[in-house]
Amino acid sequence: MLELLDLQRLALRRGTCPLCGPTLIIRLRDRDVGVRCLRCGASVVSAAMVATIRRRSPDLSELHVYELSSRGPVYRYLREHAGRLTVSEYFEGVASGEYVHGVPCQDVQALTWDSDSFDICTSTEVFEHVADDRRGFREIYRVLKPGGWFIFTVPMHDMPMTLERARLVDGKIVHLEPPEYHGDHLRSQHRVLAFRDYGLDICERIVSAGFVKVESELFPYGGWFGFFRPVLSARKPPAN
Repeated sequence: MLELLDLQRLALRRGTCPLCGPTLIIRLRDRDVGVRCLRCGASVVSAAMVATIRRRSPDLSELHVYELSSRGPVYRYLREHAGRLTVSEYFEGVASGEYVHGVPCQDVQALTWDSDSFDICTSTEVFEHVADDRRGFREIYRVLKPGGWFIFTVPMHDMPMTLERARLVDGKIVHLEPPEYHGDHLRSQHRVLAFRDYGLDICERIVSAGFVKVESELFPYGGWFGFFRPVLSARKPPAN
């Protein structure tokens, strides 16, 4: 966390973390990524994810959860509470289903998991980096069991339509806007291209994949130093 430190913005405040309970919230810099739980290291995004998971499924002990990451606070929470946890990462140049250092590689656009496999699927800041996100949403829908929940975050902007920043055409990236990269410790250059900036139409994209009851929730309600993050929840229709 020290790489985020801005001494002029450093502050501490008592608070409650959905992952670990009463704690101190530290502000390292004046951005949502710079606000963390001092006990477990959860960010505003991680706290929002776990708070939403807990509201949707207070007891995970009998559920099979698929998390599109093998590290971080959300992963650690699910590892402790889920009855069964499946994780994956995306490694460039590695085929879906192959393993890298014991972690399965999965391209969310072409998952190798069987249909109707998971009770809950979760992802944090993933789909803005997926070239064909609509195909990815359909794959998540496919591998969820009927009645299952897809709970996830993406950076969202207060605009009606999603801004497409880049496209993949015949295997080559075509930039429609100046390239934007986000940090990622698993990538060789520690950054990954953002294909889009999501707008309010993201719910339409999710519904087009077959999901129903798409909801957006904010946490924390009181704000961690005034920062909030929306979490999207979408349900696959229950079996008739």
